[in-house]
Amino acid sequence: MSKQLILALSKGRILDETLPLLADAGITPAEDLGSSRKLLFDTNLPDVKLVVIRATDVPTYVQLGAADVGVAGKDVLLEHGAEGLYEPLDLDIARCKLMTAGISGAAPSQARRRVATKFVDVARRYYAQQGVQAEVIKLYGAMELAPLMNLADEIVDIVDTGNTLRANGMEPRELIASISTRLVVNKAAMTMKHDRLKPLIARLSEAVASRRETQGA
Repeated sequence: MSKQLILALSKGRILDETLPLLADAGITPAEDLGSSRKLLFDTNLPDVKLVVIRATDVPTYVQLGAADVGVAGKDVLLEHGAEGLYEPLDLDIARCKLMTAGISGAAPSQARRRVATKFVDVARRYYAQQGVQAEVIKLYGAMELAPLMNLADEIVDIVDTGNTLRANGMEPRELIASISTRLVVNKAAMTMKHDRLKPLIARLSEAVASRRETQGA
């Protein structure tokens, strides 16, 4: 196994919040990620590279060993499954909630519901645990539209401020999981590259703790 470390980073908001933590851990990209169309980047460390990909692909890259370490939201990990992955650190960034939501004031059916979501497996598990029969409809965006167009009774989606729900006459209902961004590590890499990964995880942990102290001050 190569001694080179590959870190898979999630595009978007998570990337913007991850880069300062990596900098605190001594890893900085060799060029501006935002102005480049590249996907694989060198860093200030000759044996560490960054790959920037869709958040939903990060667990797969790490699980199958294409990347040694990844940064992904807990929502993605819940949907993907964590087989072959260690989850040693909560990076405590991009915090939000995974919730059910529906039309404001409308009582949800206790027997059977149509549910629109991109978190299909999470939704199926959740409603089964609640003893509710659920027909899960997979959508990729604009979840709030589904109840408005009578496509679904409820949605399962990420809720941050709740403003989008309210703007569309909807309300959050049940909390499924509190979400934050996690560091995940390939199990084989954790063994074979332990001498490299252990200090990296320790430095990131220190950076997270320092940020918490600053924000709490």
